[in-house]
Amino acid sequence: MEINKAVFGTFPVLETRRILLREIRPADASAIRAMRASGRVNQFIAREAMATQEQAEVLVVRTIAAFEQQQGIGWAGELKDHGAMIGTCGFNSIDYPNLRAEIGGELAVAQWGRQIALEAVSAIIQFGMETMRLHSIEAKVSPANRGAIALLSHLGFRKEAHFRERIWFNGSFSDMAVYTLIGSA
Repeated sequence: MEINKAVFGTFPVLETRRILLREIRPADASAIRAMRASGRVNQFIAREAMATQEQAEVLVVRTIAAFEQQQGIGWAGELKDHGAMIGTCGFNSIDYPNLRAEIGGELAVAQWGRQIALEAVSAIIQFGMETMRLHSIEAKVSPANRGAIALLSHLGFRKEAHFRERIWFNGSFSDMAVYTLIGSA
């Protein structure tokens, strides 16, 4: 068994009832910066708030390069009814020998509570399992991020590990949990 590398021939656009999941483009840098500058979006992620447009542009270039090098797939989520980019989600890394990928993402605060993340992540998981032929998908999350944990649990992810004081950030250590979804073979 192996991962279906044909998915990297052309960027895989996914569509749900309300969302278009498409490639991240240079024009998305401003929206990405706005999300990553938000203390609310970053509250459970050990990373500095994004301070400059240049940082966002560098992230976009890295995301595009990861797809071109078949190391990850980063989707921009766009609401169909008005075309605004409202979040990003995707496979941050792909572990080819083990048919496994790590999923991660972020959603603009204005979209919280609307089941947008559930819709987007469900489509990405289906693509990963059925089209890419992944065996498993993992998510690394702060144990304090109840919203992300509820979403993952709803989608069938199970807690696989809890690392105490795993991440050093802003002068203190934080725990990290790993949730995994195993596909049905």
